Amino acid sequence: MRGLRDVRWQRTAGQIGRSIAVWAVSTATMLALAGILPDFRLQSPDGDSATRIAVTAACGAGAFGVLSAVVWPLLVRLLLLVPALVLGLLVFFLNGSLLLLALYVSPSGRAEAAPETAVIVAAVMSAVASATGAALTVRDDEPYRRRLHRLATRDRRVLPPCPSAPGLVCVQLDGVGHDVLVDAVRKGLMPTVARWLSPGDGIPPGAVGGQPAGGARSTHLLTPWRTDWSSQTGASQLGILHGSTFDVPAFRWYEKDRGEVMVCNRPTSAAELQRRAVLRTGDEGLLAVDGASRGNLFSGGAGEQALVLSIAIRRRGRANRSRAGYFAYFGDPANAVRTALGFVAEVAREIGESTRARVRRQRPRVGRGGLYPFIRAFATVIERDVVVAAVMGDMLAGRTAVYADLVAYDEVAHHSGPRSRDAEKVLQRLDRSLALIERVAEHAPRPYRIVVLSDHGQSPGETFRARYGLSLGDLVRAGCGLPVPRRAERTRSGAEARATVRAALRRPERDKGEHVRPARESEPIVLASGNLGLVSFPDVPHRMTREEIDARHPALLTTLANHPGIGFLLVRSAEHDGVVLGADGAEIPLARLDDEPGPLAPFGPGAADAVRRTHSFPHTADIMVNSAYDPADGEVLAFEEQIGSHGGLGGAQSRPFLLFPRELSAPVEDGGEPAGAEHVHRVLRRWLREPDGPQVPLTAAAEEEQAA
Repeated sequence: MRGLRDVRWQRTAGQIGRSIAVWAVSTATMLALAGILPDFRLQSPDGDSATRIAVTAACGAGAFGVLSAVVWPLLVRLLLLVPALVLGLLVFFLNGSLLLLALYVSPSGRAEAAPETAVIVAAVMSAVASATGAALTVRDDEPYRRRLHRLATRDRRVLPPCPSAPGLVCVQLDGVGHDVLVDAVRKGLMPTVARWLSPGDGIPPGAVGGQPAGGARSTHLLTPWRTDWSSQTGASQLGILHGSTFDVPAFRWYEKDRGEVMVCNRPTSAAELQRRAVLRTGDEGLLAVDGASRGNLFSGGAGEQALVLSIAIRRRGRANRSRAGYFAYFGDPANAVRTALGFVAEVAREIGESTRARVRRQRPRVGRGGLYPFIRAFATVIERDVVVAAVMGDMLAGRTAVYADLVAYDEVAHHSGPRSRDAEKVLQRLDRSLALIERVAEHAPRPYRIVVLSDHGQSPGETFRARYGLSLGDLVRAGCGLPVPRRAERTRSGAEARATVRAALRRPERDKGEHVRPARESEPIVLASGNLGLVSFPDVPHRMTREEIDARHPALLTTLANHPGIGFLLVRSAEHDGVVLGADGAEIPLARLDDEPGPLAPFGPGAADAVRRTHSFPHTADIMVNSAYDPADGEVLAFEEQIGSHGGLGGAQSRPFLLFPRELSAPVEDGGEPAGAEHVHRVLRRWLREPDGPQVPLTAAAEEEQAA
């Protein structure tokens, strides 16, 4: 008993000593800033003794520290409705306000600062205090663990004792393709991943850092897997977390029966997709039993959620609302200031990199102005910090299953390119996040198996508009004989489309009839999802057949199929159920694709199955358009303004990865690759119920599958 009391006294004494040290450093910092900044003073206008100035600084630093510890969490909670991006920008101003309040309530009453100067002083003092505290506990893991455990259990129920069976932590590196990961390991950009692997475990011989130190056996194995035709987060993550990708033909599509455009990253659409998946599978999701969902589009049935889009429109309880994670994170002023400083640095980095690309006339290139620098900073700093902190808290709280999405690479690669210097820097920072999660696992109350995976890759290439001077929507309108912008009409593609229309209508010369604007409801809706385009005619209640499209717009399908920027089309057919159309009159019924791939040949194995499955969806568009793909350089042509894109077939976008511990069973028994996100879901479910692993109740369908 005495030994326990001694340990407690030692911890208390250590904490008091660290607090005094941080206070002393903060006082010194305030004195230094008062000597540097003209609008910040710690003495009266008539002057004070050095001792009086030091006392004033100590009082001000102490008051600021107390307010940061007591008032800051309350202040953050008052901003419950403020989005995370705005909260990140407000951090500096809130911190500055606390400093002004600290100077006001200080007993000396002599210190004062201009509001703009207070923001700078508060930011510097918070950063210095955070660094000092971290330095004093660098050799002591207990304070760090207690701090994160408080973060994990704040406002939550009392957790029961943790089981000894291993938990499962799945970290999704959004948009990182298998080949990109391998190259990053080869270049030494991801030493944590390299340490987990060795040559022959999915890493080619000669990869830098691939061999674990001392010749130790690698801890993880690496395998690629194949996405569906819709190679994007909405379909893949819905399949991984909820076991169904049915009726998700793209990232955005038009549903005729509801008269609504569905967009996977729109809260209302995400909630509807999750509802449909649960209804189809009869199961709440992968994380339904003691799970946590962090930074995802969908909840996976988890009770603990942070930054989850599908629940953003619901009213949640205090313990599991989607924004609770980042409010808990920002409740620590040290976290808030560190993340805010990183946010500002990332905005500056993006502005500098985009300026550099413009000066060098880099090609391909897309616009990166407007709000994009702030969106990038949110994805690469705020979202990453909040999600990683939440995952660490979940592990220290002993949760059974955790699934987290880090979107940083995907956001940067869209605008900078999948293999750009910008994207490589993001991979380095993501690797450090994995290392941090690995270190925290050593202090968790139960063992954890860490699985790292991606939902899709990205394929490089310039945009369709940049190469041909018109968008896919312009081309569709031209093929329909509808008015198009003058800039598009003057392009070669626009002129050829007009000529095709005139030939199909037997009009040797252009006449006014071609430019009669139809009723708005009869105009086509053209949507883009990376290099996948969707064309729908909203005034026709059903999915149109090829014959109906030809009767209405005789030149449209020919114009699209023969365009050099388009690889193939999928349309319904009254004669063949469905057909794939390509250049020079190629027309392959879906039933013959395996024997005669035709336009699908460059897209590799699995393309035919993916196209046939999408054809079976109720909400597949009237015309599905996949851009051209060059196997020699892996490039596609995005119908969106992205130089790294995904969403269709072609190249690295369809080849994500799965990195898993050796003690887990192989994803496919014969050493093959998982095919589709639904397959990955079944693999993760199997890993959850393997011997000595977390026990997750099986649905009736899953039990039948296991028995088979």
